[in-house]
Amino acid sequence: MAHADPRIHEANEFCREMLPAVSRTFALSIRILPGDLGSAVRCAYLICRIADTVEDEPTMPAEEKADLLDALARCFAGENAVDDFVRGSANVSGEAAHVRLVRNTDLVFVSYRALPAATREHVAHWVGEMIAGMRKFVLTYPRGIRIQTLDEYKEYCYYVAGTVGYLLTDLWHEHSRSIGARQYEVLRNRCRAFAEALQTVNILKDVARDAEHENSIYIPEQLLVAHGSAHATILAPNRDDENRAALATLVQLAWHDLDQATAYLLAIPRRAVSIRLFCALPLLFAYATLRDLTRTPDALARRAVVKISRAEVKSLTLLSICGVLSNRAMARLIERVKTRPPVPS
Repeated sequence: MAHADPRIHEANEFCREMLPAVSRTFALSIRILPGDLGSAVRCAYLICRIADTVEDEPTMPAEEKADLLDALARCFAGENAVDDFVRGSANVSGEAAHVRLVRNTDLVFVSYRALPAATREHVAHWVGEMIAGMRKFVLTYPRGIRIQTLDEYKEYCYYVAGTVGYLLTDLWHEHSRSIGARQYEVLRNRCRAFAEALQTVNILKDVARDAEHENSIYIPEQLLVAHGSAHATILAPNRDDENRAALATLVQLAWHDLDQATAYLLAIPRRAVSIRLFCALPLLFAYATLRDLTRTPDALARRAVVKISRAEVKSLTLLSICGVLSNRAMARLIERVKTRPPVPS
């Protein structure tokens, strides 16, 4: 039997500390998950953030990013590969918390190696697929991502979000006795839409920020051109109407996928309370954000980021906790959030 890494306590504490520093939506939800399931989702999330930090690195050449992503994928194989990645990531820059996470990738993998073998396999498979997709797009767009078509947009969302939907569903099946083969099949058929809906809302919320600060434009050029704009004019005030018309296609896609995500949530057995709550919170936040986006038509022209209020976040959290055991209560709450906040903002 293998001995536990003497750094396991330090590693777990580091992962718990870093989660809220690098997470927008999932920090609260991940804390709800118990035991090995919570540890697995936390580790997987942090590894995804490491990959994302490499993908978004503002100064590194594309070939170097691709090599570093390859090195990260090899980290699932053993400690020597992790040491190689940490050495190779010395020039990664960006937000301080994300850079700190990258510098301590070895601690994240100490936590990863303490997970059950089957859990490690799920994480390695799906996060590995995400990393491979990121590598593909880094090399396709070496001067900054510029999504061209709606099909390419959906492919990108699969790699960076759909893979997470499959990973989570595989972990639910492994760690929850109430999610048997039949429930697992139902959830697996809907999990991609669940994750990609959240991704599309984040993209719509951050169009200006991504273009200005990340040098990435995820709105397909195809849609923009069809409405009289282009990537080059996505932030131009005199193209505001055209840009809004192009974004409307993705808004409709987000509404559709969020409704599929609701079906995913309501298909989770009520006995899996922590899993239902984990899924309910980001779903409700996404509905509220998309609602506000549709009511703030000039947000892109003002280069503003739409965020729901702290009061609404608290209210949705409390209402989710109260209603999580009832499909009827959750469905009513979702329908309400689509049209108005549950509390005055």
